[in-house]
Amino acid sequence: MNDLSSSGGAARRYWSPLTLTRTLYANRRLIGQFAWRDFEARYRGSYLGLLWSFLVPLIMLTVYGFVFSVVFKAKWGTSADQSKVDFALTLFCGLLAFNVFAEVVGRAPSLVTGYPAYVKKVVFPLEILPVAALGTALVNALFGLVILIPAWAVVHHTVSWTIWLLPIALLPLCFLTLGLAWFIASLGVFIRDIAHPVGILVQVLMFVSGVFFAVSSLSAGLQKVLLLNPLVTIIENVRRTLIWGQPIHWRSWAIATICSAILMQLGFAWFMRTRKAFADVL
Repeated sequence: MNDLSSSGGAARRYWSPLTLTRTLYANRRLIGQFAWRDFEARYRGSYLGLLWSFLVPLIMLTVYGFVFSVVFKAKWGTSADQSKVDFALTLFCGLLAFNVFAEVVGRAPSLVTGYPAYVKKVVFPLEILPVAALGTALVNALFGLVILIPAWAVVHHTVSWTIWLLPIALLPLCFLTLGLAWFIASLGVFIRDIAHPVGILVQVLMFVSGVFFAVSSLSAGLQKVLLLNPLVTIIENVRRTLIWGQPIHWRSWAIATICSAILMQLGFAWFMRTRKAFADVL
């Protein structure tokens, strides 16, 4: 009876935001080490090394800008005097935010299965793996910002003070990404095929999250449907702070943050409840 009650008490702890916060804080150094090691591994042995972190975003900016503004002659919203460079930078800004989500969620199915040796170690905190992956994705996004912000400053000769609100705008993105990553990382241990539908879902989300078009240019009914996707609100707020010089839309931000925080807590609790079975499966 005591074993059952202690087991139930341990399970209830995982539903507490305090437990989540304490876990991440206690393992903050290990998270940093894993994130940095993951980042280094990407460029180890390559001739250009860290330079790829700048070249890849620059190539993406050039290609997407050419395809959408030159080939498809797309406009952002209804602005007639918008330059092709403005369109490319606006698109690239949304793509940077989405890529943080896509990189972590896309890797989530193999985060645990990729470290079978750590699964056998009871003392190793497997729950930090999605957090470390998020850290790596944010570092990669930082290199994109090093290109985006100076490019916008050169074109418009100014950078708005709202750029300092970017970490706040990214908060719901981090919560949402972590919540889904914990869910999917756990499911990836038991259902190996989950990587395929997750990859397809990420691709679909890229085209319905307002990355390549202005949501405001759509009909009111379609806008309501797309706004059910929290990525739409998150990407819009990132653009507002980074390039449009507008403060965060606080109401939509609060809704997205609360919903994402709930999902993060659920994902953490699910991961912690299921991790005991990982060793048996692997």
